Parts: sequence; C-alpha cells; structure tokens
Amino acid sequence: MKKVKLVTTIMVMTFISLTAMSCKDAKKEHNNDEGHNTEMNHDNSDGHHDSDKKEMAMNSNQDGNAEIILKDYFNLKDALVVDDEAKAKKIGASLEKSLENLDVSKYTDAQKLELKDIILDAKEHAEHISKSPIAHQREHFKVLSKDIIDMVAITGASNKLYEQYCPMYEKGSAWLSMNKEVRNPYYGSKMLKCGKVQREIN
Repeated sequence: MKKVKLVTTIMVMTFISLTAMSCKDAKKEHNNDEGHNTEMNHDNSDGHHDSDKKEMAMNSNQDGNAEIILKDYFNLKDALVVDDEAKAKKIGASLEKSLENLDVSKYTDAQKLELKDIILDAKEHAEHISKSPIAHQREHFKVLSKDIIDMVAITGASNKLYEQYCPMYEKGSAWLSMNKEVRNPYYGSKMLKCGKVQREIN
C-alpha cells in the first residue's frame, strides 16, 4: 500500500511540475497584450530570408498565383492606408487563400523549401489580420510585408515595385507598393506620408 501511495504522489508531483512549465512556455510565445505573436518564425535575426539579401531578380516566367497574392497584398495595404478595418479583414481572408494556392512546382528544390516557409508564416499573419482589430492588423502586416518581400525575391513580379520604409512604426517597418508616392499603411490618416522609398524592384 505504501508503495502505491508513493508512486501516486510522485506521479501527481510530476504532473503539476510539467503543467507549470508548459504554462511558462506558453506565456513566452505571446509577446503583446492580446496574445498575438507577431514575431517571424524564420531564423534570420532581421526577419528576412537570405535570398532577400541579394538583388531581387525578376523571373522571366512570372507565376500567376504569385501575382494574385501581390494583388491581395496591395489591396490589404490600401485598406490599412484608409483605416478600413472591415475591408482589411475581408482581404486578409482572401490573401490567406491566395497564399494557400501558390504553385511552387516550377521552382528549384531550395526555392520550394524557402517559399513553403515564407507561405506558412504569411498565411498565419493573413489569418490574424482577418480576425483582428486594426492596431493588430498593422502589427501583423509588418511581418507579412517581410514575407511578401521575400516571396518576390524568388517569384519576381510583372510590374515595377517600390519597397517603402517608415522609420517610426515599431523601430522601422517596410512594405511594398506599386506607386512611388508614399502612403503609409501603419499610421494611415494619422501620418499618411510618413516614410520613404528604400529601393525600386524592377
């Protein structure tokens, strides 16, 4: 009987310890007041993939699905520029589906792995945007933009794009635009023209 009680006591203590540890780990994963994790899961410390460090070479065989993703991304950016939370939610859901449908079959094995990693992360942020208030939509848009920039480094784009940068939002945040004129999606009407063109992607 003593042995049974001892084993039971040890099992209970182990269970309590494991539960406490898992709660601590779960808390670490959430880094803001709403419990959204806006950090990228990629290895690079600056949030960009290695391929983004090279010039963004344009792919002669443009992937139609990549263009659909870009279209949704630009529509999302425009919704945030005009502070339209409801529209951003709808486009976030649409973007999640577009990302899901990206055909990576024509790329090299290394590019496929990179794209799958990018898409997985981007889908998560698009989903959060489809369910969040505008402040959190903008937080997720920051990381989503890094993903889309990384995607374009591999897929290319059929039009000239502008990588723009706001030094004020969360210690500096980039986004892509089809127009040279800056329209800030992170501050919208509060600071519409805050930012600069960092580079052109031909």
